[in-house]
Amino acid sequence: MAFKNVIGFGVAGNFAGHLEQAGEANDFLAVEVKEAVQPKAIFPFYVPSEKAGFLSTYPLSTDTIMPPNEADNLQIEPEVALLCDIEYEANKVVALKPVKFAAYNDCSIRKPDANKISEKKNWGANTKGVSSQMFVLDGLSEGGELDHYRIASFHQRANQVERYGEDSPVIGYSYFHEKLLNWIVERMNNQQDVGPTENIAHHLANANYPEQALISIGATRYTEYGETTFLQSGDKSMVVVYDSRKYSSHDIAAMAEKAEFPQDGISALIQKVS
Repeated sequence: MAFKNVIGFGVAGNFAGHLEQAGEANDFLAVEVKEAVQPKAIFPFYVPSEKAGFLSTYPLSTDTIMPPNEADNLQIEPEVALLCDIEYEANKVVALKPVKFAAYNDCSIRKPDANKISEKKNWGANTKGVSSQMFVLDGLSEGGELDHYRIASFHQRANQVERYGEDSPVIGYSYFHEKLLNWIVERMNNQQDVGPTENIAHHLANANYPEQALISIGATRYTEYGETTFLQSGDKSMVVVYDSRKYSSHDIAAMAEKAEFPQDGISALIQKVS
C-alpha cells in the first residue's frame, strides 16, 4: 500500500471527446466552465480518513482489478498519474509540486444513476491501478521531461490483444503544465458539493491535510474497440506511458502482444481482472 497516506484525486474531462464516448458528458451540463476545453471537475477516489465512508477504502493495485458485483460495464481508463507534494497556508492549498509520474488506470463503472463521480471510481480494494514503475519529475513546465511521453493501452482476452485507447501524446491533454496545476489548486480550494462534484477542501480537512496527492489527470479517447468492449473476468488490462524518443507506437504494440515491457523509459501497468 505505497500510497496509504496519500489522498487520491482524478481530473474529469481533460481529453477532448472522452466524456462523450463514456456516455458521461450530460453529467456535467450544469458545471460552469470558462472555456470549452476546460476540464469539468476533480473528484476523490481515495481519502485516507475514517470519515470518508467508502472513499476510505484503499483502492490501488499494481496487478489486479476486482470487478463490482452489480455491474458488467467496467472499462479501462488509461491515464498519467502525478504524485504531487501539497503546500498549504492557513489550511488552503497554495501549490502543487509534481515529483513523480506513472501509468494509471482510472478503472470505472458506467453507472448512469450515480450521484457523484466518485461512486463510479472506488467500489473496494483493487479497483484502481497505478504502475509500480514511477519516474522522477522535476515539475510540469512546458518543454519538460513528461512532454516526450505518450499513453497507450491494450486489452487482452484469451490470446487476442487489441488497442483499447488511442495512442496519445501526454501534451494532448486539454489542460497541462502550470495551467493544469493552477486549475487543480483552485478546484481544491473552491469546488463545491454540487451535482456530480464534491467539496474537495472538506476531504482535505477530513484527511488532516495530507502532504501528498496522487492525481490522475484524465483518460484518453477510446478506440472503437475500447468504447464498446467491457472488462470480464480473466481479461488483462495494459496501460503504458512511454518515452516517444525511445520507442514507437509499433514497438509498444509488439511488446503488448507478449505483455512484457522494459523499464527503461516505460511505466507499464498490467492488471488481471479477477
